[in-house]
Amino acid sequence: MKKPKSQPIFDTKDFPICVTRMGFMEGLGVDIEELKQKPIIGIANSRTDINPGHMHLDTIATRVKEGVHAGGGIPMEFNVPAPCDVLTEGNDGMRFILAQRDLIADIIETHCRSMLYDALVMIASCDKIIPGMIMAAARLDLPTIFITGGPSAFQIRFNPQKTNSISNVDYDDPTRKAETITVATCGSCEVIGTANTMQSLVEAMGLTIPGSSNVPAFHSKKLLHARNTGKRIVAMVEEELTIRKIVDMKALENALMVDLAIGGSTNSALHLPAIAHNLDLEFPLSKFNDFNTKIPTLCKLMPNGPHGMIDFYMAGGVPAVMKVLADDIHQDSKTAIGLTWATLMPFMTVKDPSVIPEKKDAFRSEGGTVVLYGNLAPEGAVIKQSAVAEDMQIFTGRAHVFESEHDALAALREKNIQEDEVLVIRNEGPKGGPGMPETLAVTMGLSSLGIKRVGVITDGRFSGGTEGPCVGHVSPEAYDGGTIALVKDGDEITIDIPGRKVALHVSDDELAKRKAVWKPFRRELPKGYIQRYVKYVGPASKGAILS
Repeated sequence: MKKPKSQPIFDTKDFPICVTRMGFMEGLGVDIEELKQKPIIGIANSRTDINPGHMHLDTIATRVKEGVHAGGGIPMEFNVPAPCDVLTEGNDGMRFILAQRDLIADIIETHCRSMLYDALVMIASCDKIIPGMIMAAARLDLPTIFITGGPSAFQIRFNPQKTNSISNVDYDDPTRKAETITVATCGSCEVIGTANTMQSLVEAMGLTIPGSSNVPAFHSKKLLHARNTGKRIVAMVEEELTIRKIVDMKALENALMVDLAIGGSTNSALHLPAIAHNLDLEFPLSKFNDFNTKIPTLCKLMPNGPHGMIDFYMAGGVPAVMKVLADDIHQDSKTAIGLTWATLMPFMTVKDPSVIPEKKDAFRSEGGTVVLYGNLAPEGAVIKQSAVAEDMQIFTGRAHVFESEHDALAALREKNIQEDEVLVIRNEGPKGGPGMPETLAVTMGLSSLGIKRVGVITDGRFSGGTEGPCVGHVSPEAYDGGTIALVKDGDEITIDIPGRKVALHVSDDELAKRKAVWKPFRRELPKGYIQRYVKYVGPASKGAILS
């Protein structure tokens, strides 16, 4: 069998050090002669005890290894961090979440370049881990396949008083409301947040066994897919089917179209450009606007509506969405099983059109994520229009400026927020945050107080679970002297989603005067990685990648 990368481990030309290598590997308790003949498959597992999205991945890894053995390979597992956004919402831990995406990519890349695996199986569920893994795989260009951990089920599903919705807005009782955000099983949070968005997009890129990504974490089919994933990666080595033969611009555009159709997290506007960069491709933010006028938001997945990821899976998942988008997607793109989407299309079906409808019956006529431009965001800002009420698609209000998310949360606790304001939360970008923290705590606070006619604008970012007119990723950020750094209390701001604009109604002359006396805001940072991150991280408009 082929061993394109690991063969040098067993090369005897560098005697006597080769004897030491073989003697060392004897300590593994494996058959050295078998190792010499079979490909070594690295299994990158992000299993952890601290987050339900990843707590079960050891079981999945076991099945993957069974499949690798059955396929004729030798599995070798290693681990990478699995940060959880939920645990860091509203505290300083959030500043280290996005930064770990690039760290995970570096860990996997450097480890694999040193250990000489012939191929990779990636196991992950949540937010920054999946894109970090794809970034690493793009650099390595090895045969690579993913098996995702799958979504969880929220506690509301196990309540006999459940309606046809898992959304908190459809329940008045505080206990029922709490159950709509209570994770009852292993797996990623059941909303279409970043975790389930990226699990769906990695399938749309062709990097999984089709139909596997949305299988619930607790479902037996997840284990079967895991075993088949292990078998398949060995065949991919023989076929020399590396990641760059699967993921090209067409595959990325397929992922973008699925993202828009499912109302995916705005964090995809960071991850798709970053993945493209690692493939030596350009994926400008403007691509979202190129596609969101022709790809509707098909699904009403929470927070866009009443359905959860379990409903989405039962309705057919990603393959069903691609079936509906058959006239739009690049059907000639190849998948990890070696077949194109065109070949697979006859086997892809919509099982519940109330969850995944035809385009003519879509939830919204345009795709979920929109990029806004204007004097407040010359390089772009991002909003999830599918989670914005129709009467708030165009909104003008007076600025209420906060120098940090911490200050905004304090104002919420003191009930110092008024209707018809635009909360401007700055110094939370990739450099200024640092790490571009999410401001989900602020949007949840607004919701809990019943404040609806309020906009939020930040150079930080939002969770996929955020709803309302929340504009993130404002670029240039305040740290770099972007216009958001010059906003003052009382300035009038317009968020115009249909017009793709975000405007600060202050003259250029006045902004120039403010810029002349502007003083940058700088946080004291702990020593270590985050200081290096601030030094090298790029703007949100280009994926917040490390240069």
